[in-house]
Amino acid sequence: MTLRQRLQQRLAAQRAADLWRTPPLVTSPTGTHIQLNGRQVINFAANDYLGLTEDPDIRAAVCADDQAGFGSGAAHLVSGHHLHHHLLEDELADWLGVERVLLFSTGYMANLAVQQALAQRGDTLIHDKLNHASLLDGARLSEAVLKRYPHVDMKALARRLAAAEGQAIIVTDGVFSMDGDLAPLPEIMRLKAAHSAWLVVDEAHAFGVVGQSGRGTFEHFGLTADENVVRVGTLGKAFGVFGAFVAGTTEVIEALVNFARPWIYTTALPPANALAARVALKKVRTADEARAHLRRLIDRFRREAAGLGLTLMASATPIQPVLLGEAARALAWSRRLFERGLHVPAIRPPTVPQGQARLRITFSARHTEADLDHLLEALEACCRAEP
Repeated sequence: MTLRQRLQQRLAAQRAADLWRTPPLVTSPTGTHIQLNGRQVINFAANDYLGLTEDPDIRAAVCADDQAGFGSGAAHLVSGHHLHHHLLEDELADWLGVERVLLFSTGYMANLAVQQALAQRGDTLIHDKLNHASLLDGARLSEAVLKRYPHVDMKALARRLAAAEGQAIIVTDGVFSMDGDLAPLPEIMRLKAAHSAWLVVDEAHAFGVVGQSGRGTFEHFGLTADENVVRVGTLGKAFGVFGAFVAGTTEVIEALVNFARPWIYTTALPPANALAARVALKKVRTADEARAHLRRLIDRFRREAAGLGLTLMASATPIQPVLLGEAARALAWSRRLFERGLHVPAIRPPTVPQGQARLRITFSARHTEADLDHLLEALEACCRAEP
């Protein structure tokens, strides 16, 4: 069999199962209103929770700084660690109240790096079943044993910890990207302490919007991240730019610098992007009204969507899934919404479990009440269109 023949078979099966994927073409600036595949639509698909992808101050700062180039030239350890990288790391550490922060080019790379660098052969990585794919791939890249527990099942986590060999390391999303719910951090922290475990939390969908001042799930629950906690954040969601970072102790950061292959052997984030993130961080720190508006939109959506009989999930975050079941049904609803001027993607297996295909609606602080009216009216029309 040739390579072409093998791939043709796999792709045909993908299409037949309503799992075919192709990226939409955007021909406008990214924001809450975009031109997608030639049509002007309201964008309910982005993770731009504070609307900072459209912020003019970020664009102006980058254009005005002739020291912030669009290429870093090499990896950080070779020639790529720019002053803007250094300042951004310090400013993020100050914001989170941690000893150190280390920048990464993407959140995926950060999640690959942390477990590969910190876990050793004989250790046990214990993952929530619904962790992001990058966390699972990070576990596979390490030499530790991977164990998983059913989603947010703390009794199962306790059993895994009791049976763990070597150093136990709990790994969880702070906000789960497809369900929108929060990890039960108070109980996880209690179990961590009881079993002398370490904890890695991916705060990609939490930093900027969860917690009173946007400092994530630890702030939301009134907890303090101790020296055995490592947190991963991204700059491409609530920050509206690009990149990622890891926050922890000095020893954690130095270990990543010395042992994390996804950091050592990749080109550094462009300095211009680090500058953009510095401006974005200032916006995040003062975004109380934006976060309040976002919460109002979420509350109203959940109340009125439930009134339409839609099946929602236990999420109080900007990620608001509408559970539809089969992939074909989710695709049909997504297409109907697009015809009405809304971009809401259908999420299908293997991203979510079989039988749990859904629409993944994400809210931005730049969405208006009129945008929400349009969405609710279109969802009601989808309900009426079904027999």
